[in-house]
Amino acid sequence: MMLDLVKYPVIRTEKTTRLVENNQLSFDVDVRITKPQIRKIIEEFFNVKVLAVNTHRPPRKTNRLGSKPSYKRVIVTVDSDVTLLK
Repeated sequence: MMLDLVKYPVIRTEKTTRLVENNQLSFDVDVRITKPQIRKIIEEFFNVKVLAVNTHRPPRKTNRLGSKPSYKRVIVTVDSDVTLLK
């Protein structure tokens, strides 16, 4: 299932709380997933209308044993009528 490619929502930062006020959600997803796939997953799972999908790949962090796996951070803007965010 495509929902397995969405790793988890990002809710631990101060910036994320500001995003929620602007009707935006933040997720970490698999690197292979595309913007249209993200839009489809969010619209089906949360039953909302997605207005925009923005992605970026943070730099990989390394330690003595190697590097941590990479991921893609996604910020999804949803319609302003959504009340599940508040």
